[in-house]
Amino acid sequence: MKNFYILLSLFAWIPMVQAQRILVINGTAHIGNGEVVETAAIGMADGKILFVKNALTNAIQRKEWDTIIDAENQHVYPGLVAANSTLGLTEIDAVRATRDFNDVGELNPHVRTQVAFNVESKVIETVRTNGVMLTQATPRGGIISGSSAVMFLSGWNWEDATVLADDGIHVNWPASTQGGGWWAEPAPKSRNTNYQKEKEEIMDFFTLAEVYAKGAKSVEDLRLEAMKACFDGTKRVYFHADGMQQILDIIEFVEKFHLKYPVIIGGYEAHMVGQRLKDAKIPVMLNRVHMLPEREEDDVNLPYAMPALLQKQGILFCLQNAGDMEAMNARNLPFQAGTAMAYGLSEEEALQSISLNACKILGIDKEYGSIEPGKSATLFISKGPALDMKTNQVSTLIFHGQLVTSENFQFKLYQKYKKKYQGK
Repeated sequence: MKNFYILLSLFAWIPMVQAQRILVINGTAHIGNGEVVETAAIGMADGKILFVKNALTNAIQRKEWDTIIDAENQHVYPGLVAANSTLGLTEIDAVRATRDFNDVGELNPHVRTQVAFNVESKVIETVRTNGVMLTQATPRGGIISGSSAVMFLSGWNWEDATVLADDGIHVNWPASTQGGGWWAEPAPKSRNTNYQKEKEEIMDFFTLAEVYAKGAKSVEDLRLEAMKACFDGTKRVYFHADGMQQILDIIEFVEKFHLKYPVIIGGYEAHMVGQRLKDAKIPVMLNRVHMLPEREEDDVNLPYAMPALLQKQGILFCLQNAGDMEAMNARNLPFQAGTAMAYGLSEEEALQSISLNACKILGIDKEYGSIEPGKSATLFISKGPALDMKTNQVSTLIFHGQLVTSENFQFKLYQKYKKKYQGK
């Protein structure tokens, strides 16, 4: 059978192409677990990776493949993961009707982002153009915001896009201090006098939920039903917290309720209690790297160096991008890893912080996060190193063995007006 070579130009207009057997050859494969394979051959079939090996030292039977992609002088990466993001849950932040991540009420563990995820989002198109292929669609607001879900940035509907439904609930831990900050000078930080009361409110709800999970129920409570999986270890508990006091109290809270999979989101002062976090085996989803320091006395480079500080302490961490305009700025995730690389991480460690590490924290690393045999064929090809904004140019996207266009509406508009005005 004659070999079939696919070029990007042939399928750029098609949103999704199913190929049974795909071979990516001659590219530099960044596996995602710290390894790099030069001149790699990556075989995929039925949505799974069959092998990753050096094409020069291993015989490759080209006739066995119905789709061959020559990635010479290009780089192959596992799909990047936007953890703790409202991507897919909002379209225009300034228009309330398009924001579907913040529900009414303070204790909403039963609210599920999975069913609110919008696969038709135009923002998603622009994000996956830079290699971000999975997201943890995360709720916001209240004390307990709801349950997040891990989703593909491709699919016909939210069912089709679901990677892991209801992966964990999100708890917004109260701040132990208030005020202050370099932007609020000369007002210093002060103690939050309501901290103990707010902490006890969370404690009381978890106590009630634990009793409900263990006892016989005559009446079903949707909020408490959503909490049951947190106590049997099948659902994660994500604590949004930054301060050292908050983190220490969360460690005690986790021990009290025997939570199997706790995660800190934010962790601005996590490096100050690194040994405690390491002993407690609590991973951290770090604040966005591209931010200013919280305090006037902090090193201006502290946010950039935070990943390297946690790496040196042996703490499992990943990067995330929560904050202003986070959905559209999720496209900058690889460049945040690039900044972390400039401030202490190696290139492969920086890649892990937005791929395999994120998948380990989310509990999907057996299927995603690295280019290894047996895992999902979810990867992308870039014409240059993907962590550098000057060279990140995605040419091919493969979602679980399906070829998806790397173009978006912004690129199409660029081509349209370029053609119009260059002709004059």
